[in-house]
Amino acid sequence: MEFHNNNNTYTSFDISRGSSVVQDKLSKSQRARNKSVDFDSNLFYAENPRLIYINDPRATNDKYEFTGNEIRTSKYTLITFLPKNLFIQFHRVAYLYFLAIAALNQLPPLAVFGRTVSLFPLLFVLCVTAIKDGYEDWRRHRSDRNENNREAQVLQLGEFQMKKWKKIRAGEVVKIHANETIPCDMVLLGTSDPSGLAYIQTMNLDGESNLKTRYARQETASSVFEGCNLSGLIRCEQPNRNIYEFTANMEFNGQKFPLSQSNIVLRGCQLKNTNWIIGVVVYAGQETKAMLNSAVSPSKRSKLEGYMNRETLWLSVFLLVMCSVVALGMGLWLHRHSDKLDTLPYYRKRYQTGKKYRYYGIPMETFVSFLSSIIVFQIMIPISLYITMELVRLGQSYFMIEDKHMYDSSSDSRFQCRSLNINEDLGQVRYVFSDKTGTLTENKMEFRKASVYGKNYGRSDLTDDSLQDHNIRAAAVIRSRWKLKSEISVDSKLLDLLHKDLAGDERIAVHELFLTLAACNTVIPIVSQDTSCHGRSESLEDVKAIDYQGESPDEQALVSAASAYGYTLFERTSGHIVIDINGNKLRLDVLGMHEFDSVRKRMSVVIRFPNNTVKVLVKGADTTMFSILARDAERDDQLRQETQSHLTEYSSEGLRTLVVAARDLTDAELEQWQCRYEDASTSLIDRAAKLRQTASLVECNLNLLGGTAIEDKLQDGVPEAIEALRQAGIKVWVLTGDKQETAISIGLSCKLLTADMQQIIINGNSEEECTSLLADARTRHGVQSSNRKKQNLKRKKNLENRYLEIPEDAKSSNVLQLGVGKEEPAVPAPLALIIDGNSLVYILEKDLESELFDIATSCRVVLCCRVAPLQKAGIVDLIKSRTDDMTLAIGDGANDVSMIQMADVGVGICGQEGRQAVMASDFAMGQFRFLKRLLLVHGHWNYQRVGYLVLYNFYRNAVFVLMLFWYILCTAFSTTSALTDWSSVFYSVIYTSVPTIVVGILDKDLSHRTLLKYPKLYGAGHRHEAYNLRLFWITMIDMLWQSLVLFYIPFFTYKDSSIDIWSMGSLWTIAVVVLVNIHLAMDIRRWVFITHAAVWGSIIITYACMVVLDSIPIFPNYWTIYHLAMSPTYWLTILLITIVALLPRFLIKVIHQIFWPSDIQIAREEEILRKVSPTLRSRPDEGSS
Repeated sequence: MEFHNNNNTYTSFDISRGSSVVQDKLSKSQRARNKSVDFDSNLFYAENPRLIYINDPRATNDKYEFTGNEIRTSKYTLITFLPKNLFIQFHRVAYLYFLAIAALNQLPPLAVFGRTVSLFPLLFVLCVTAIKDGYEDWRRHRSDRNENNREAQVLQLGEFQMKKWKKIRAGEVVKIHANETIPCDMVLLGTSDPSGLAYIQTMNLDGESNLKTRYARQETASSVFEGCNLSGLIRCEQPNRNIYEFTANMEFNGQKFPLSQSNIVLRGCQLKNTNWIIGVVVYAGQETKAMLNSAVSPSKRSKLEGYMNRETLWLSVFLLVMCSVVALGMGLWLHRHSDKLDTLPYYRKRYQTGKKYRYYGIPMETFVSFLSSIIVFQIMIPISLYITMELVRLGQSYFMIEDKHMYDSSSDSRFQCRSLNINEDLGQVRYVFSDKTGTLTENKMEFRKASVYGKNYGRSDLTDDSLQDHNIRAAAVIRSRWKLKSEISVDSKLLDLLHKDLAGDERIAVHELFLTLAACNTVIPIVSQDTSCHGRSESLEDVKAIDYQGESPDEQALVSAASAYGYTLFERTSGHIVIDINGNKLRLDVLGMHEFDSVRKRMSVVIRFPNNTVKVLVKGADTTMFSILARDAERDDQLRQETQSHLTEYSSEGLRTLVVAARDLTDAELEQWQCRYEDASTSLIDRAAKLRQTASLVECNLNLLGGTAIEDKLQDGVPEAIEALRQAGIKVWVLTGDKQETAISIGLSCKLLTADMQQIIINGNSEEECTSLLADARTRHGVQSSNRKKQNLKRKKNLENRYLEIPEDAKSSNVLQLGVGKEEPAVPAPLALIIDGNSLVYILEKDLESELFDIATSCRVVLCCRVAPLQKAGIVDLIKSRTDDMTLAIGDGANDVSMIQMADVGVGICGQEGRQAVMASDFAMGQFRFLKRLLLVHGHWNYQRVGYLVLYNFYRNAVFVLMLFWYILCTAFSTTSALTDWSSVFYSVIYTSVPTIVVGILDKDLSHRTLLKYPKLYGAGHRHEAYNLRLFWITMIDMLWQSLVLFYIPFFTYKDSSIDIWSMGSLWTIAVVVLVNIHLAMDIRRWVFITHAAVWGSIIITYACMVVLDSIPIFPNYWTIYHLAMSPTYWLTILLITIVALLPRFLIKVIHQIFWPSDIQIAREEEILRKVSPTLRSRPDEGSS
């Protein structure tokens, strides 16, 4: 009997619908072609199939110009690199501004600085970025070249010859050997197994490391073994992204038969435990499912940089206003003194020697004055800010990498920063999209408990020494011949029951239960000689190590448990299995298997025993199993109630439960089932539905055997991390390729789903059904439309995460605990949305996206099950395109790459499933639990630092420019300067840059302990407290006041003195440096030695530079600093400037912190009280003693 895996109902489609529906879906597919989750082209259209002539690539490619097998993942070519890279870089508005400044400086009348020198800053930044981008793309080109030049055996002129991957074409026959990677999508023609069975690892596609089974049709497999000429015709669907479905027909040797997903192997998979396979290429290169599911790596920019562009435009407006004032003033001044221009001492048309100035007339002089002012005031928009931000991000990344709390000792992996552009985005994440397998879980499950014939086995107190000793002894007896990969604790009472000579129903039940666990599955046993038993050399030949590989870790755990109790599955072919029962081999013929699907929620296998007895063995979810049990006697009802009670107990402990049942089949039932099963498994239309109907013939009137409970091993700290993220106001969505029931169980285990949540389950098989389910969910749960949500959004965000609770030991202080004593209004039960990938095929269209968005954003939790890689990216894009909220995606497999690249922040887990996710990510770490520290601690710090850094740089440059502006207004609107060119250059480069960088890297508003203790403090990033338009305007107003004080206090102090203009320039230079550094010092929250050295050292360095520059005789400011420093007025003026300029700022900060403290300020005070309270408590003790 042929062993098929045909029941692919998770993402299969109802292809028997009317042509109008097909055309409607096709038109919608065209409208949403840009969506990464469009799967409608998966449908098999009989009128437009792809024709593949086996072993005849010329005939295949003559009519259809198929793509070759060459792939390209790079972003640039030699021709497109320069324009494309510059286009991406000039998304920064400031770059366009400095490009314009550099162009203006090339004009002779406007050459305030050297023409060549003016280009250097912009060219330097552009070149450094271009070199970095070019190197990254060169690495992609190198990877593509290595991939395309790999070789495989291709059938040419009757024999297999080596051929480069990039030259393989559709229609060619390819041979792949064990552990080799599949170069393209191929339909299996034959394998090294005579029955056509092959094992593959699909880690690069769906992230699962377990082996999958694929089959060659018996019609072709026999021909391959006989060495016949391979020729035939395959009619298959057009290339599409759906990795879970393949629909095709094959004509071979005069026969026509259907092909399914179990008959195709996809590019990127690896061949395992099979010597070789032979297949025909149906999709190659960019048309393979793996490449269609790979998204182009996007260029990510920080959202805060986007906001900076907005503020840069405002600064440009300020700049234009100032330049317009100077130009207008110049024009009016020239007009007023037009008759004196030859005699005025500060503006002559002629030199004394008679040589003329270049005088262009009042209108042109006004225009030239405007352009000259732009060049003089150019640092109003600081290009140095971008360089500073890159250095600060580099420093932040160093400390994140060196954080010992994010080091994973089990995998010996440190935290990795793979992108330096988005550190601050970690502090504003609102949505986390997580993979399940390998990300939340270790993908390891253990058998814990069992209910057998109404009795509970498996104790929770397995740590008891005597029980452990008994288990070890019992396990040693059972596994005298088979050694499992991992030790499994066994229950002594259940072991005794298995070895008792019982003849009653209880003995039969326990025997059939473990037989069902060993037989009703798709796992693959891998047997090897065990070499670990050094102390038992005499029996070394009899001891064999056995490991199980399978699509479901649940099945692996159950089969391993059966082996631990003496029922060891050690051989599987397409037609039979062999089980070792306590040393006795039992060969069972597999007549057919109905795999698990989301409709039946159970799995069954029909087997024939050596005595020709035929049984059906079934296991499944209790929700569907109890309804198909036999009800013949009172004992059956009692057994059912006892088993249900045990299962409820298991579920309450977070264990995953299954019900096991079986029954004998009569000859008539077997004949009827075999006839229907053969028809259903070879049907091209409604195959899944027909197989379900066939299964119902045998899955009825079952005898209950018992139930099982297994524990899915979560990664350490996952429930705590998810709870902390939830308290921080972050929504966690799980997007997984696993079954719905598995995802729900994991959601319960990691506390993502709770008992009080109302679950909205969307499992639709058509667009109409999905529309109905979404509408029903909206009506039943009162979901608001997105328009109404926007009206309430500001009010909701103000209330959300608003107040911080202070622990009891701090309440005795003067810190108020806000919000206490207010009666909470009745809150409706939180919602959880559970949706499968098949439904997403129909929902992720323009018409239904808004419906899904409204419901999903109303839910606290969203679980998307059985989703393909690009569907994951589509879900992320659903949130990104409709909200301004920051998104983060985290995963560990190649199937998570598209999601990671789509999200604002991508995090890769260094897990067991390859390094594709890590290579595509922005950050990488060893465990999911580190995400808590990454966001709540480093994310918060980075956002607070960079937000302040940007505002401070705007302030620092603007106060300098405004000081020059006030001076120009007092010098007849000329664009002269009291400051030397060197002072202007050094101001941003040397005098004030180092403190900014040091504070941006090292400053901490709160300790990591406080941030982890109070996750709600993370809400400051959601509310944009560190950087927003309001703070920008407040900073600009403060800057305006400080610039006025900075200019006019020295102006009026020395108004009637004989001091020269260069001395005034030296005073202004020192004063502005002292002012901006003390301004920075007022905002520093964490003082360390490096901070002191940077802030006060920069003032000292400024004085040192001034002394050096004023000691050079050729400079006009020669010796000025020496004259000024001997005057007490000089020092008093600097002190007065600092006090008067910063006093309003200081008073406002004090008043605001006393009367309107923020959460962060309250937490800081709590930190201080925590440090001081031990000292305060010790003083009474000292007095009493």
